[in-house]
Amino acid sequence: MRFNWLSEYLAEIRSNIDSSINHESSPWRQLQLQQLTPQAIYCRIKSTSAEALEHIVIACVVYLLVCLGLYKLTFWLSTPATTTNNNRPGAGGHGANRERDREREREAGSLKQMLQSGLRLRSVHMPKSAQMDRVLLVTAHPDDECMFFGPLIYSLTQRDNCQVYILCLSNGNHEQQAKLRREELWRACIKLGIPESNIVLMNATNLPDDPNVEWRPDAVASLILHTVESLDIQAIFTFDRDGVSSHPNHCAVYYAAASLCLANLLPKDCKFYTLDSINLVRKYLSIFDLLCTCFMSTHWCILSWKEAAVVRSAMLEHHSQMKWFRWLYIYTSRYMFINSLRQINLSDVELEMQIHDN
Repeated sequence: MRFNWLSEYLAEIRSNIDSSINHESSPWRQLQLQQLTPQAIYCRIKSTSAEALEHIVIACVVYLLVCLGLYKLTFWLSTPATTTNNNRPGAGGHGANRERDREREREAGSLKQMLQSGLRLRSVHMPKSAQMDRVLLVTAHPDDECMFFGPLIYSLTQRDNCQVYILCLSNGNHEQQAKLRREELWRACIKLGIPESNIVLMNATNLPDDPNVEWRPDAVASLILHTVESLDIQAIFTFDRDGVSSHPNHCAVYYAAASLCLANLLPKDCKFYTLDSINLVRKYLSIFDLLCTCFMSTHWCILSWKEAAVVRSAMLEHHSQMKWFRWLYIYTSRYMFINSLRQINLSDVELEMQIHDN
């Protein structure tokens, strides 16, 4: 059987392609007519790259401006609307001016209430249903509370009737400075609003401040469980499985707390939260990571520049750790301004334990 129709169809397609290539206005013909010298190719690549770079710069500038505006808007929405004080000095002017000022303040207050009800912007966005009268922050080393959990601690200590406890699992003896690191931890916590009586500093020989020594999860878990039960803790905050900086001691703290959750040993009313680890670019975006945080996280704490100064001053109490790169960290790291958190449940722990085993 002959397929004459198929050969005729293919011949027609080929003739159409040839005619389109030979046409003067076709891009194929223009490409053939163009003199493809190395200089022309370089100019073409250079112009294309410059245009792409210009678009990237414009996008970055727009992103930074949006983050700055969002940062300002967040704290404007977080502050309550002020009322007019008719007894302030100079209030005895014209009645029309006073009425106009009151009308403007009412309009600003109504606009703020409308935005507060319609937007998710809050400087502190934590679950309202959870009881957080007694919370425990589990860290691996002295200075972790300032370097990574500063916004969370500041936000919790500003709450009424909220007791914040810190369990530090090592005394910072990596460079034989345990006594000095202990005193620095005490002073830093006082700056953050945590009394000395709420600090539990461990001095266990099996939990040294050393990234080359693997901490046993069962030993860490027993210390966490004992502290939770003795202090009647209602919420635990610690690192996630990546430990923010991938420090093995940080990761061991998470797996120890996760094992308690997996074995159902934590009290029923005790919630488990972890601090989000982010990539290196976002880590050093400072307040410009705000947009990503609001869209990618469920719980967060955001500090203003003045509030973050309290965290920075607490970090400065750790004199032994203030190397040159730490100065860069405290002014550029988003962990000095923003903490994003995630509540961990049993299914999350089971999934992450499978990932860890694999």
